[in-house]
Amino acid sequence: MKILGIIPARYASTRFPAKALTDIGGKPMIQRVYEQASKSSLLSKVVIATDHNAIAEAVSGFKGNYCMTSPDHQSGTDRCQEVVEKETESFDYVINIQGDEPFIDPSQIDLLAGLLDGETELGTLVKKIDHINDVFDSNVVKCVFNAHSEAMYFSRSAIPHLRNHPKEEWLKHHDFFKHIGIYGYRIDVLNSITKLPVSGFEKAESLEQLRWLENGYKIKVAITDIQSYGVDTPADLEKLKGFY
Repeated sequence: MKILGIIPARYASTRFPAKALTDIGGKPMIQRVYEQASKSSLLSKVVIATDHNAIAEAVSGFKGNYCMTSPDHQSGTDRCQEVVEKETESFDYVINIQGDEPFIDPSQIDLLAGLLDGETELGTLVKKIDHINDVFDSNVVKCVFNAHSEAMYFSRSAIPHLRNHPKEEWLKHHDFFKHIGIYGYRIDVLNSITKLPVSGFEKAESLEQLRWLENGYKIKVAITDIQSYGVDTPADLEKLKGFY
């Protein structure tokens, strides 16, 4: 399989403007993401998809690949689709790598890439939840999947609901999984899902992957045991000081 890794990196951010360019140990964050993604053994190429010249200049500075995309995209998925349209090479799959995870483990990318066998339409990762607070935190997206490792639903609520146990004991009686926000798309599926209208479940939960499920697409799931760390605010940088 020929897989293109795309790192969406938009300039505007309500909570952290220009965070792709924030300095982390002497390198802009986007460079650290790019370098980590480039260590993947299963990606044929890595490209940064951006909407701003300042990010493009930074990428040129460390001799990375980039593609200029529209500032009007509503999601990283849409930005990935534009990159595919502009690519001169052909690929079987795209992996969408979060641009705000400067220390993403390349083995996570390879784990996801291992799902992409030609039959798989979409793929993503989940991790077992270790702390009860995460089960009930609406910022932690939960996922339930079937016996074939296909996602059935994603929610900001605790799913499933354990009716016969007190909430503080739920982790003793059931394994809960949180979603890790990295996606693999088969090229034809990527082209199709970006043309779908916003769905009811997606509106309710503010989760774009529910649009795909609601329209009958299958999302294959792999379980990772590696914790990922995203940077949403300047305060999040403090948590990453041990990495560099």
